[in-house]
Amino acid sequence: MEQSAKSRGGRPWSFDRDKAVDIAMRLFWRHGYEGVSVGDLTKAIGVAPPSLYAAFGSKAGLYREALARYEETFGALDVSVVGSAGTLEEAVRLLLEGAVRAVTHPDRERGCMISGSLVECQPENAALARVAAARRDAMRERIANALCPFAEPQDLQRLARHLAAVMQGVSIQARDGATPAELQEVVEDVVSGVAARLALNRRALNDLNLGN
Repeated sequence: MEQSAKSRGGRPWSFDRDKAVDIAMRLFWRHGYEGVSVGDLTKAIGVAPPSLYAAFGSKAGLYREALARYEETFGALDVSVVGSAGTLEEAVRLLLEGAVRAVTHPDRERGCMISGSLVECQPENAALARVAAARRDAMRERIANALCPFAEPQDLQRLARHLAAVMQGVSIQARDGATPAELQEVVEDVVSGVAARLALNRRALNDLNLGN
């Protein structure tokens, strides 16, 4: 959608608002919120600061829209992949392998914008940091819901938090240059740990039944 505003000199500035959000999303994704200045944004989008403020209110307003755009397009965790799983180990593998593919996709920025763009910040950006944190919490809940058919209710939140932490770590390592093959090793270790815990729980249950 075209949006026009006037520069300080009275010359009209026109730009595609949707494209501007996409450009901002890439910048915030690559450099983090505090690593991108208003000057960086206006230069990349091709507008003057008054036009940016007229369209989005502030850098923070643009970030909020960029974060929503990311989640709508690249950043939504695809939990539907667990539909083909027959066991908890398979479900965990499918979730983590999907996360690895997402953060190492050759046509995208490395890592996850939600995980990495606003973890540490200046005090004046605390409200934005809470927005990002809320989205990470929502992702953890989606993981827990996806694993409901495979895990005991009392284990769901613990497991979801563990997997969310692994995914955040995978995102950071991908940003640092880890290859898909290297991150697959992390997946294998996590799946092995889940399998070992399940086996331990089964042995404990068998021992309890034998004791009775």
